[in-house]
Amino acid sequence: MSIEVRVPTLGESVTEATVATWFKKPGDAVAVDEMLCELETDKVTVEVPSPAAGVLGEIVAAEGETVGVDALLATIGEGEGAAPAPASEDKAEAAPAASGDDAQGVDVMVPSLGESVTEATVSSWFKQVGDSVSQDEMLCELETDKVSVEVPAPAAGVLTEILAAEGTTVDASAKLAVISGSADGAVEPAAKPAEAQGTTATTGKDVEDAPSAKKAMAEAGLKPGDVQGTGRDGRVMKHDVAAAVAAPKAAPAPAAAPAPARPAGDAAREERVKMTRLRQTIARRLKDSQNTAAMLTTYNEVDMTETMALRSEYKDLFEKKHGVRLGFMSFFTKACCHALKEVPEVNAEIDGTDIVYKNYVNMGIAAGTPTGLVVPVINDADSMSFAAIEKAIAEKGRKARDGKLSMEEMQGGTFTISNGGVYGSLMSSPILNPPQSGILGMHKIQDRPMAINGEVVIRPMMYLALSYDHRIVDGKGAVTFLVRVKEALEDPRRLLMDL
Repeated sequence: MSIEVRVPTLGESVTEATVATWFKKPGDAVAVDEMLCELETDKVTVEVPSPAAGVLGEIVAAEGETVGVDALLATIGEGEGAAPAPASEDKAEAAPAASGDDAQGVDVMVPSLGESVTEATVSSWFKQVGDSVSQDEMLCELETDKVSVEVPAPAAGVLTEILAAEGTTVDASAKLAVISGSADGAVEPAAKPAEAQGTTATTGKDVEDAPSAKKAMAEAGLKPGDVQGTGRDGRVMKHDVAAAVAAPKAAPAPAAAPAPARPAGDAAREERVKMTRLRQTIARRLKDSQNTAAMLTTYNEVDMTETMALRSEYKDLFEKKHGVRLGFMSFFTKACCHALKEVPEVNAEIDGTDIVYKNYVNMGIAAGTPTGLVVPVINDADSMSFAAIEKAIAEKGRKARDGKLSMEEMQGGTFTISNGGVYGSLMSSPILNPPQSGILGMHKIQDRPMAINGEVVIRPMMYLALSYDHRIVDGKGAVTFLVRVKEALEDPRRLLMDL
């Protein structure tokens, strides 16, 4: 019989948390009230103690996953709590058993890649042949058409063989590597990563940064000291690197200035890099969209005065009650949902010679990440409150930045919103996300002189762009949709009254 470890109460109005760090691995002995993992909410960090003594069995929620209150985190097996502890005292007895069981090695296989995904590319190996590894330590990272997948070690030991080198395409059932289960291999990993990580010793940390974070730092040209870790004991996580890359770099700029001084004719003036599978998929789908749909874009502009005033008036109260910030995306999502009810063909898709109308709105929110553009989907957005939409957007955004989005979270969208304004875009024509028939482009809010009631006044204006499939959406419908979005944002009370 196993004992369940669940998410504790997180506090008033806090409904979810992110698993930041696991202090134990499956198979580790745990004592009552010993800390198992650490959760992060929008407000606080929560440590989860063991409810009983025993052996940690299955970890259900891995690091980086978002979980709700009372969600299952792990299981603990009863009656085995004392068994693993004497292993260090009786090493002479334990070692032969482990070595004998794993004399032929443990295979490292491609993990589950998600529904309909049949192959992946090995993007990075974090370990080399001959390195010691501990159970669940990250060995390599795979890239599929949509997401990155980290492959953990199934057992402790020594990495004896790598069968799929970086850049190799493997199928869903392929063997990646072999780990020997020697006793030496099971003991060394505790000290070896610290030795291999010269930066760990110099920074004074006794924990190793996340493998995906190390890869991201290498790609961005960052040193461990350049990134502030938010994990346990300062461990640098992948999202920490993304935050460091996105942060303004006023000070480092002068230091980087001398770098362009290269010898004339140096081969380094050009660099050829193979496109990632994600980038290849983005390129193919965007071009397919242009080749398939009769795409047309219509434009309008919206005066954001009233929406900005409403947000400014209630944002503090909203965040205090719901535990999430009130942004503009929930207003635009709500406005689009209302407009799609009036112009349903914008929310429809073509299937052969049929038009499939959707009586629901699964809203795609385009998000730029260090690896490329992804579009996580918020299901049934038309039936959600402002708070629920903002929470969903925040959660999907974190997962997108950390490369943790699943295939299921990016499928089934019926309409998409793309916000180029966050990058300063004043106007653009977004490309459809097939098989959808409409996408709304948001842009930068800019003060402009406007003629209102015979007077010139300065107003915060935003250009809106609706790209649509002219095969099923007529010009009248597209213009009507955009006008309804404009009306809802210029008088947000219409959203509350379903007008």
